Amino acid sequence: MNKPWLTGAGILTSAVLLTGCSSSPAGTQAKQNPDAPLELWIRTTPGGPGEAATIKLAGGFEKATGKKVKVTAIFDDFETKLQQRAAQKNLPDIVLNDVTQIGTMHSQGLLREIDLDKIKSSKDITAQGLASGKSVDGKQFGLPYSAQASALMIRKDWREKLGLKAPQTWDEFAAMAKAFTAKDPDGNGKQDTYGLAAPLSTKRGYASWYFSNFLWAAGGDFITESGQGKYKPSMTTPESVKAVQWFRDLGCKDKAIQPGSVTMDTPPTNETFEAGKTGMYVVGPYLIPRFDKSLGKDKYEVVPMPKGPKDATVLAEGGSVYLMAGSDNQAGQDAFADYAVSAEGQKLGMQGTEGYIVQLPVNKTVDISTVRPDPRWKTYSDIYSASGRYAPSIPNWTPVRQTTAETINALVADCGLDTGAKLKELDAKLKAVLEEQGIAAS
Repeated sequence: MNKPWLTGAGILTSAVLLTGCSSSPAGTQAKQNPDAPLELWIRTTPGGPGEAATIKLAGGFEKATGKKVKVTAIFDDFETKLQQRAAQKNLPDIVLNDVTQIGTMHSQGLLREIDLDKIKSSKDITAQGLASGKSVDGKQFGLPYSAQASALMIRKDWREKLGLKAPQTWDEFAAMAKAFTAKDPDGNGKQDTYGLAAPLSTKRGYASWYFSNFLWAAGGDFITESGQGKYKPSMTTPESVKAVQWFRDLGCKDKAIQPGSVTMDTPPTNETFEAGKTGMYVVGPYLIPRFDKSLGKDKYEVVPMPKGPKDATVLAEGGSVYLMAGSDNQAGQDAFADYAVSAEGQKLGMQGTEGYIVQLPVNKTVDISTVRPDPRWKTYSDIYSASGRYAPSIPNWTPVRQTTAETINALVADCGLDTGAKLKELDAKLKAVLEEQGIAAS
C-alpha cells in the first residue's frame, strides 16, 4: 500500500458515475482517431519520482510507436477529479492505478474491456498477474504493469548477536520476535527494542492489509468464493481464528509488537525499523533503497516469510493499466498497454534506484537480475512467483479491508476482548458488505 509510484486509492462513490457511465460508458461510441494524443493519469505526487518515472515510460512508448502521451500526476482528490471527468463523459484515455481498484472502477462503468488478442505481450504476463486484472465477471479489465509481494526484513546484526537463524516456521518467528524484545539485541543495556514492526492502524485498512500475510499462510481468509462469483465471510473458520489468536498473542502476551502499533500506518512504522526499535518487518521491496541509506544494507537482510500452518502465502499487489471508456484512440490505448507489459517497457520501468515505476516485472521473459543485480530483488521476485496472492477482484474490496482492519486493530488494542465473539461480529459485518455488493452466497 505504501509504494513510491502509487499510494493506494479511495472509493469512487458518486451516483454521477453510475448514471453517467454504467449504462452508457462515457462516450463508448466516440469516433476513432488513431493519431489522437493519449491522456494518461497516474495517482502519485506531482513533481515526484513517480511522475518522472511515468514520463520516462511514456517517452519510451513515444519513441517506439510515434504516439504522443500527456502524463498527469494527481495525488490529492484523485477520485473526485476522476468523478468530474466521468460526469463530463471525458475520461482520460489511460489510468495507472492500484490493482485493487479494478472492482470499483469496473462496476461504475469507467473501463472498457481489454482484448488480449490486441496485446501481443499479454502472453508473457505471469498467470497470477493476468488473473488480477479480471473482474468478478471473469472479463479482463486491467493489465498489471508492476507487481510486489511481501518478504521478511530482519536486523541481521541482531540475529547474529543472539545466535539465531532466519525463521523457517511460525514458532521460530515468534521465538525471534520474543528474543529481539527481551534479550537486548542492540547491546545498549536497555529493554527498548521490539520484535515486530507492524502498521495496525485502521487508516485505509492497514491492519487488515498487514495481517493478510499471516491469515493466508494459516489457511484462513477474509471471504471465500463459493462458486459463480459469490462469496461468504470466513473469519470464524478454525484457520482464521488460529491466525488471529497467534498474531494477537505476539502483541498481547509476548509484547513483541512495537508500542503504538494500533495508531500507526506505514510511515511511522518504517521509522521504528530504521531507528533500531524493531527487528523484523513484513513489507514489500520498495523500502530497500530507503533502508540502505538510513540503516545500511549490511545491517539487515531479506528472507522469505516462514511457513505458516498451511504454507507461506503472502500478499501480492501492484499497479495496473486501465483503459478508460470513451477514448477516441482505442488503438493507442492498446498500444500503450502492450508497451507497458512488454520486455522493453518493463526494463525501462525498472531503471533507477528510486524513481522507477516497475517494482517487480510481470513479464515472465524479464529476469530482474539483469536490471537489478542486487539478489534481494531476486528474492522478492521469487516470492511473488511462488507465494504471492492478490486480493479478490470483487466489486469493491475497500469495505472488506476496512471492516476487517477495525476488528484486528481492536483485538490488538484491547487484550481483554473475546477473540471468538469479535470475529463472529466481523463475519456478520462482512456478510452485510457482500450482500450490499450483490455477491453474497445464499
